[in-house]
Amino acid sequence: MTYTPKSDFLHVMQTRGFLQDCTDLQGLDEALLAGVVPGYIGFDATAPSLHVGSLIQIMMLRWLQKTGHKPLVLMGGGTSKVGDPSFRAEERALLSEEQIAANIAGIRRVFANYVEFSDAPTGALMLDNAEWLDDLNYLRFLREVGRHFSVGRMLSFESVKQRLEREQSLSFLEFNYMILQAYDFMELNARYGCRLQMGGSDQWGNIVNGIDLTRRMRRQEVFGLTSPLLTTADGKKMGKTQDGAVWLNADMRSPYEFWQFWRNTADADVERFLKLYTELPLEECARLGALQGAEINEAKIRLANEVTALAHGPEAAAAAEATAREVFERGGAGEDLPSVALGADELAGGLSAAQLFVRAGLAASGKEARRLFKEGGARINDRPESDPGRMIDAADFADGPLKLSAGKKRHALARLA
Repeated sequence: MTYTPKSDFLHVMQTRGFLQDCTDLQGLDEALLAGVVPGYIGFDATAPSLHVGSLIQIMMLRWLQKTGHKPLVLMGGGTSKVGDPSFRAEERALLSEEQIAANIAGIRRVFANYVEFSDAPTGALMLDNAEWLDDLNYLRFLREVGRHFSVGRMLSFESVKQRLEREQSLSFLEFNYMILQAYDFMELNARYGCRLQMGGSDQWGNIVNGIDLTRRMRRQEVFGLTSPLLTTADGKKMGKTQDGAVWLNADMRSPYEFWQFWRNTADADVERFLKLYTELPLEECARLGALQGAEINEAKIRLANEVTALAHGPEAAAAAEATAREVFERGGAGEDLPSVALGADELAGGLSAAQLFVRAGLAASGKEARRLFKEGGARINDRPESDPGRMIDAADFADGPLKLSAGKKRHALARLA
């Protein structure tokens, strides 16, 4: 018989599609009903921002707080020096301490929009595992912690097995990652009473290790919960697009571009994404997801507005929608479109239309830009442009910025600096 959770948090996780696996669903449910449960998710600082692939975990922390519990946001200042090998084909590039610190500073800005940080019983805390990992004594760590790990069991985890079966290198440095993450859980339990670790389903082995270590060394009952790894309806990894990752920080992906990503959601994904990435009632998610034909576009606009309002604020969402309507419905330029500023010296030196599209971020390379022109997907000021070698000069800007379009959905402005 399937267990039906009684706690608000697990009810949300189950009904909105967040729940993949749980180490002890009934035990966690009882703990959530008994009082405030601190729960954490770790985020390694491998880039200056998280992207929408991490948004499902951020929403889990938000729901944890909204249902009366305490979210712990763990920055991987220590583990980022090793790099998580889970389901990766090759070792991550090692980052310097300065790079890691800069990345953490960028990532911190995201969370204030999703959880409330305070000293209240359910107030969120932002922590850094470098606080306890940086000063570990290696021999003492091996004696006290390493002896609790079976190499045979570690090799049995799917993330490790896949790497070895493909005969891809797995360094001793990476192999230590799961021990360090397990140690994180135990430290958080000791310092903050943390009883729950959450993460994507690729973290299952790491989470189970942390639970076992905490039980062995602290005799504490703790729990693990994972979410499904999401792909879009066309099978693509969530958060990746033709022009790169959809970052959460506004300085790496503008609110308009962020909004447009959600507006371009496939019809088949609308209801699922509304449940996961917004707080709309389930009945409204189902109603919007069931719309057909042209009406589904209004559901996508609602999705884009709700997600962008959470990430960047309601004003940014409203401005993005206004820009989109100006561009798509009225054929305008839309002042909030992504833009590139061109200096007079750059134009004097010679800039082709293909190079302009690359500078504006509408093509990754000159080759890609030329293909775009050849296939009829390039437009300048809403007029088709077939010549990638056409030279752009100051006279082209006599009437103001140039509106550049790659296909029907991607636009940018080119301005004179």
